[in-house]
Amino acid sequence: MFSHTNLKDRVAVITGGGGVLCSGFAKDLAAQGMKVAVLDLNSDAAQKVADEITAAGGSAIAVACNVLDTESLKGAKKVVNEAFGPCDLLLNGAGGNNPKGTTTKDTLSLEDLAEKDPNVTTFFDLKPEGIQFVFNLNILGTLLTTQVFALDMVGREHTTIINVSSMNAYRPLTRIPAYSAAKAGVSNFTQWMAVHFADVGIRVNALAPGFFSTNQNKTLLYNPDGSLSARSEKIIGHTPLRRFGTPEDLTGTLLYLADETYSAFVTGVIIPIDGGFAAYSGV
Repeated sequence: MFSHTNLKDRVAVITGGGGVLCSGFAKDLAAQGMKVAVLDLNSDAAQKVADEITAAGGSAIAVACNVLDTESLKGAKKVVNEAFGPCDLLLNGAGGNNPKGTTTKDTLSLEDLAEKDPNVTTFFDLKPEGIQFVFNLNILGTLLTTQVFALDMVGREHTTIINVSSMNAYRPLTRIPAYSAAKAGVSNFTQWMAVHFADVGIRVNALAPGFFSTNQNKTLLYNPDGSLSARSEKIIGHTPLRRFGTPEDLTGTLLYLADETYSAFVTGVIIPIDGGFAAYSGV
């Protein structure tokens, strides 16, 4: 469907590459002839994606990597450089939430404080370690990974960084304060990096997916019998296109940002892909 021949033989590094969305990114870029390094804390998940790419005729390697450990990142960079050469495109996809940074209910009630139900987590029960984990994974993981791999990009033509933000960055969702705030930080950091790296030739942008069904959120979106949860009913009811997104829905925007033929004058933007969710007021 897409032809981006100038991406052929360039090197793409994708963190969180074993996940649902980022594995799709890896396959999309490999389909354009890019050499793809699939980085993930879960080496088996990364290897599965790399194997699928090579089986389809693409070029990929799997690299076990912890985005919160600079030495691990440096080791991953060494593997990538030896196998493929310097990084041309960095996709910071590693991220996620933590139950310790999540409330049980949408809003606080006086009864929740009076009854102290152990099954209910209120704002006042949120654990600092949960909030810290979410911020570290989403923001620090993006910063450290960029510090390591952007050294390959400085002063070279057609290099780009693509971060993964979220529509939560624009409109925080109930129950997930840490994740919403962290993704807002990713969007802000994307804009900061776009300015900071402009004089050395690196474009920096971000994707902001809306609601996509992934391994991380499936227990929130679906009941055990496979039907939509009450939260999902709300989501679909407020999404004009009346469905969740699929990894394929991100392909066009990903390739647009990756290919300077189409986006050479685009940097510092965060592009929503949300089925119209942010446009709908609910009435």
